[in-house]
Amino acid sequence: MAIAFAMGLGIDIFYDSVGLHAMSSVFMVYLRGYWLNRITPQGGYDRNSMPTLAVNGVQWFIVYALPLVFVHHLVLFFVEAGGAMYFWFTLFKVVMSTLFTLAALVIAQLLFSR
Repeated sequence: MAIAFAMGLGIDIFYDSVGLHAMSSVFMVYLRGYWLNRITPQGGYDRNSMPTLAVNGVQWFIVYALPLVFVHHLVLFFVEAGGAMYFWFTLFKVVMSTLFTLAALVIAQLLFSR
């Protein structure tokens, strides 16, 4: 959580966004443990394995990353919007940003895997 807070705070400092990225990053990391427990296979994971595309495959990585990225963007954009006044527009931004971010994550995983 501390790493997520530091990264979010670093983004907030450069974008002058008053803690929005730090808050949404910490919330995503908070939910990450619950989500990993929910999608854990019956035998469990190998010890010291990283949740990467190369280790677990494309389908698992998308099931792992999509909800977490969606929750991060949902919190970020709705808090930034300041309410539900522009609900559909904000939801559209969340969905499009989630898809773009997930595509960028998959491409980065494919390019920089060992």
